[in-house]
Amino acid sequence: MDKPWLSVIVSSHNRERWLGATLQSLVDQDDPGIEVVVIDGSVNDACLQVVGNYGDKLNIHAHRRPDLVSRPEKANFGVEQARGEWVCILDDDDLWLPEKCAKLREWLAFQSDAVMHLHPCYIIDKSGKRLGLWRCPLPNGQSPVPAPLLLERLLVQNFIATPAPMIRRDAYLRVGGLDNRLWYTADWDLYLKIAFLGTVYYYPYPLACYRVHGSTLTIGGSRDLKDFRSQYQIVVNRHIAKITGTRANEILRISESVYRRQHSARGRNKGEFCLYTQSTDRPTRAWAETNAEIFHLFPNHSPVPSSPTSADYRRI
Repeated sequence: MDKPWLSVIVSSHNRERWLGATLQSLVDQDDPGIEVVVIDGSVNDACLQVVGNYGDKLNIHAHRRPDLVSRPEKANFGVEQARGEWVCILDDDDLWLPEKCAKLREWLAFQSDAVMHLHPCYIIDKSGKRLGLWRCPLPNGQSPVPAPLLLERLLVQNFIATPAPMIRRDAYLRVGGLDNRLWYTADWDLYLKIAFLGTVYYYPYPLACYRVHGSTLTIGGSRDLKDFRSQYQIVVNRHIAKITGTRANEILRISESVYRRQHSARGRNKGEFCLYTQSTDRPTRAWAETNAEIFHLFPNHSPVPSSPTSADYRRI
């Protein structure tokens, strides 16, 4: 079998309810050049039975690894097993849109120098209904995102949805992959490490769906606010030195302000899905002040008009 150009790492754990749809979204790519590496840590074989249904539809390899408890452990193991030059991490409840692989191939034909490619994602609920659009506050086009700009904005808040990035496998391994100690902010840490390593491109096309439901890490894992604070602080402390001069102090101030709003929202909503910039009917004065601070720091990107019923990620 020819070497795949892309490896998709799927970490599964007791989510057979959605795993079939996740794998079917990879079948719908109609691209024989991708391989799928599933790492399953479930308590039973229900997920592996789902995987078995796709053995004749995908170049798929399943590993039963109940000893790998955390998502970072599973993802890192999957990338180690991968044979493709590029890797994507797709959680077992998320989806790709049918044109994703075609777009990725198109971008690679013109921007092969990148270490990471990014795009927006739709936010969907447990039934697949679209709730909004999760965008990145980055310039898009044929030119790479300026590294200082990417680092500054990404340190304010993690605005990259997990099913979006395509990362060069050697770059992923070079930075050590996902830090298993950061069970909640490992993705954020990884993107910051990758951003410092090489060229990153951002495209304005939504090509995947991020699902929110009661058992997502975004919701369940953030209920412990003390641990959430620790996870946040580790990442900020680890990467803030990459920004020099007084700009670092500005970034720290805005990042801390964003964290306080997140902390407040998570406390009020008892773990419900929320980003700092989630739309609200009547934003508080504190939220408005923080948004003004962000706009002052990044004046070239005005906020996207809010919609009270959506979870659109506003540009900053």
